[in-house]
Formats: sequence, structure tokens, C-alpha cells
Amino acid sequence: MTTTRTLVVAGHGMAGHRLVEEVLGQDRHGEWRVVVLAEEPRPAYDRVALSSLVDGAAPEDLALAGPGLLGDRRLDLRLRTTVTGVDRGARTVTCSDGSVVGYGALVLATGSQPFVPPVPGHDLPGCFVYRTVEDVEAIRAAAVPGRAAVVVGGGLLGLEAANALLLLGMRPHVVERAPWPMAQQIDEGGGRVLAEAIGGLGVRLHCPAVLRAVGAGADGRVERVELADGTSLDAGLVVFAAGVRPRDELAAVLGLERGERGGFLVDEWCRTADDRIWAIGECAAVGGRCHGLAAPGFRMAETVARQLLGAPADAFAGADASAKLKVLGIEVAGFGDAHARTRGAIEYIRDDPRSGTYAKLVLASDARTLLGGVLAGSTHAYPVLRTLTGRRLPAAPEELLTGTPGSR
Repeated sequence: MTTTRTLVVAGHGMAGHRLVEEVLGQDRHGEWRVVVLAEEPRPAYDRVALSSLVDGAAPEDLALAGPGLLGDRRLDLRLRTTVTGVDRGARTVTCSDGSVVGYGALVLATGSQPFVPPVPGHDLPGCFVYRTVEDVEAIRAAAVPGRAAVVVGGGLLGLEAANALLLLGMRPHVVERAPWPMAQQIDEGGGRVLAEAIGGLGVRLHCPAVLRAVGAGADGRVERVELADGTSLDAGLVVFAAGVRPRDELAAVLGLERGERGGFLVDEWCRTADDRIWAIGECAAVGGRCHGLAAPGFRMAETVARQLLGAPADAFAGADASAKLKVLGIEVAGFGDAHARTRGAIEYIRDDPRSGTYAKLVLASDARTLLGGVLAGSTHAYPVLRTLTGRRLPAAPEELLTGTPGSR
């Protein structure tokens, strides 16, 4: 006879949801009852698609948990509920509603929280972050078509926020500390093409620029943003999208170690120092490093689920930072050693201002092995180039980029 154990999952974001799906989907013998403590007022949803909420989508369109999962009798999903205490000796979790839940395994999937620069005025009425459905709904309610708005952060999330403001009829400015947008994913040439294309859509980029303060009007609400160089930008509202920080407050409660830059410190199996506690997703510092994308969180969830079910599991071997994206309708991609940091690396660049496209291949010192690259304006070559990364090129770089015969 199988003894049912209780799995407590702290958090119901995208990684936490994948874990629940994997456990319940593969638990053929009824080994686990799953209690999910979800801070938000709704079940897990696709956080990557938040901008679609201002383009006709409804919150339920983003939902990840279908009726089959939500109706599973093995699942106890508690919304608006967080963990406030843990007794590792007794293996119990105390919840914000006062209830106490015993666990056979505890998985921390608390995610991350937006980083808001601690500048004067950062908490004025009219300042928002871009993280949840409720955040987007609040921004939509505050938007005034025709007015200027400022997004702080020129990474992927910041550009998504700028796109949302465009869809709401506002005139967005983007303030970014790096010399070009999406500097983590693409190089200067790709950033230039992206910046030009974004500018053509009506988004004003300020790169590099440092936020100094947020100023209020006579009504006490946001009215302007001041930059370190003395520039003042009109702002009917401000959206902070300048990165995230892992939600690891429970580390102190649990007596568990954090990574150097935050996050619950776990090994390659996503295990903490306590053999009954794991961490996955953006809050997990695997080998000391947190990963802020959805795909690594999914892989962590899958490896933990297999461990819980006693099935063979692969260790989490790190995140592939390669990405092909469409930002404000503009195609960009970065893969492998996109910034040519490998010693002896050679860069092959094809820059076409007339077509608004840019491509760079990073080759090893032998000029034959592909290490990575950047594409902007067009990413039609990405699927082939991605599969060739780390291998010898079967054709000349020009041919691979354009699809036309070339010579070495």
C-alpha cells in the first residue's frame, strides 16, 4: 500500500506551476498530495505575455493551469497565501492565514521581485513596476493617451513595458544605463539597429543614462523624471523595469544559505543543505547563480519532480542564454558567445543600414568553429546558426547568413 506524502510548494509562478504539473502528471501511484501556497490572487499565468493584456487579451487567456489540473483532488491550491514560518525539525510550514501544514518535501518557488532604484520620488503615486496582471491593470488605468511616460530599464522587460505604453496611446521614453538596449543579449551593432527601429516606432531611447530622481507635480503625483546629466523628461507615469531580485526572504527563516548575489543556495540538483527542501526558478541560486528566464526554471522543476518520484533525473547543467525574440515587432537574437569574450575570437560582421539588418558571427581562432553571434532586424538564419554553435561551419559565413553561395 502506498503512503501518501505532502509536497508543499511555496509559490505558484511559472516554475512552481511546471513542478506541480510534472509531479501530478507522473505520479502514477498516488505518492504525493500537493499543497501550493500562492501569493497572488490567481493561479499561475504566462508572465512573459503580460503586454498582451493591453492588446485585447484577458487575464484568463494567460492562465497556465487548466480545469483538469485545478480540479485534481490531489491538489490543494491556496491563493493569497504565503509562508511566514518553517519548522525544519517538525517539517511544518506556517502560512499567512495561520494554518500549519506538514510536509514530506518543501520546494521554494518564490520567484523574484522588481528592482526599484532607491532614488528620490521612486514611490510617488504614478510609479509602477511591471511584474503581475495587477501591475498591468494599474498601468492601464493610469495611462493618459498622448502624454509622455518613462520606462526605467532598456532590457527585454523594459521594452515590453514601452510597447504596452505605446499600445495605450502614450509617448514612451526608455532610460537605460547601458550604452544600448538589451545589452545582455546583443552587442553594440545589434543594439544600434534595435535602437533605430524602436525610435522609428515613436519610442525615445536615452542610452546610456542614469536616473537621478522622480519629480512630483502640484497634485503630488509623478510629473517628470530627472537624469544625472541634468535632462528632465515629462512623465505622466513611470514604470520601473530595471531588473529583478530573487525572493529569498525565507532563507533567514529557514536558516539556509544564500548565494553571493541572493537566492537560495542549491546544488546542481536544486537541493538546499536540507535534504527535504529544494528551490527552483528565479529564487534558486544554482551553484551560486540565479537564472532570470522561464526555460531554466522549467528544467529545474522537471529535475526536482523526477527526484521526488524516484525516477532518474538529469542535474541542472546551467542555462542556455541563447534567445530569439521579437521586441516591438523587431526581430533580434543572441546566441553562444555573442559578445566575443572567448580568447582569440574572430568577429565576422555583415551590417546593412539600407535594410536595417545586422549580423555577427563569432568564430574561434581557427576561423572555422562557430562560437556564437548576434542577429538584428532579421533572424531567418537563427535556427541553422543555433544548431551549428560549437561546430565547424559547413559553408562560408556569408552563405550561412544570406543563404547564397559564398567563398572562403
